[in-house]
Amino acid sequence: METYANALLYAIPFFTFLVLFEILYGHLVKKQTYRALDTIASLSSGLTNIIKDSLGLVIMIVSYPFLLSKISIFTIENTWVVYIVAFIAIDFASYWNHRLSHHVNYFWNQHVIHHSSEEFNLACALRQSISNFFGYVALLLIPAALVGVPSEVIGLLLPIHLFAQFWYHTKHIGKLGFLEYIIVTPSQHRVHHAINDIYLDKNLAAIFCIWDRMFGTFQEELDEVPPVYGVLKPAKTWNPVLINFQHLWRLIVDAWRTNNWWDKFRIWFMPTGWRPQDVKEKYPVEIIEDPYGYEKYHTNPSKLLISFSIAQFVITLLLILFMFFNYGNIGFNNLLIYGLIMFLGIYSYTSVMDGTKYSWVFESIRTLLGLYIIYTTSDWFGVNEFFSQGSNLVALYFIISFASTLYFLFFEQREIKESYA
Repeated sequence: METYANALLYAIPFFTFLVLFEILYGHLVKKQTYRALDTIASLSSGLTNIIKDSLGLVIMIVSYPFLLSKISIFTIENTWVVYIVAFIAIDFASYWNHRLSHHVNYFWNQHVIHHSSEEFNLACALRQSISNFFGYVALLLIPAALVGVPSEVIGLLLPIHLFAQFWYHTKHIGKLGFLEYIIVTPSQHRVHHAINDIYLDKNLAAIFCIWDRMFGTFQEELDEVPPVYGVLKPAKTWNPVLINFQHLWRLIVDAWRTNNWWDKFRIWFMPTGWRPQDVKEKYPVEIIEDPYGYEKYHTNPSKLLISFSIAQFVITLLLILFMFFNYGNIGFNNLLIYGLIMFLGIYSYTSVMDGTKYSWVFESIRTLLGLYIIYTTSDWFGVNEFFSQGSNLVALYFIISFASTLYFLFFEQREIKESYA
């Protein structure tokens, strides 16, 4: 996990730079694909994902090394051929994992966050899940295990394979000629993120589009059908933590409400969106039927609120980068506390973006916990070793953040809501 944390020290600034570059480019060509709060929500979702992954918060059903030790038929030497075989195996597994997420109710919950943005840009690529509780990807890597691909190779290529999917989340690159027949392109992935009927559940491949063409899930982007982005059951919140669990909560509620015991069981494994008939009739859920007539979620933010939200994201990002920088010295138990404080902060400020009144509760818990740590240790997880006034600055940040939260929730947000009347 420490190796992964060190890699993120370089990956996070790089991805952030590319997002800022795309924003600048969109401004220069007068084709902006970003909205402020949507962008902050996307970037903040990325932060929640890397915190969870860096702490290893997942229940491993079966690990790849275990699988390799039990079913491998051959032993492959660690040469360049192994890396090619491994990358293809990972991409094949990714296709079927992705297809599973789009077609089974329970698994859709771990993927819905990635589709929840109603914009399409590099930032939305960072909307990654924190609701994937169980590690089962190794089961999809059985072909690699059978031929004896070393676990070290799989471990090295998995993050590279994930990072390689970042670049094609953009509207600024058109079709790419012959490459459209080899790799996943921005055009193909725009189709994948669209909610138009003709585009739903298409183009599920990650790197090589051959899988979509082989298994009947390929769809070309059509000039006469401009993609509309988002999910059919709109999230209607900027809070990435809530988005991660919205679908799961709907499944739990539907399973509780239905009178049919068979439906209580099978709802988890039915096609995405399936609901028991009795619940569906009594408790209808909003579904977008006309993508072109749907109005995107917005909360009419003031410039001050936008500035507050950007500042919250930037400071949270810096605190997380420090966590990765000092990862080995903080210790696992303290890392869990650190991660909890970061989660509370992201939950709080994205809820303020929504104007959700109860978010002050989460901000209060975060502030008290943060100040308690600084008071009892006279430090902030070792920051004073690098900067003598570091913990004092962190304490000041918590106090200002808490006061600002109260202001936006009980003063400015009230004025904004009255402006709708």
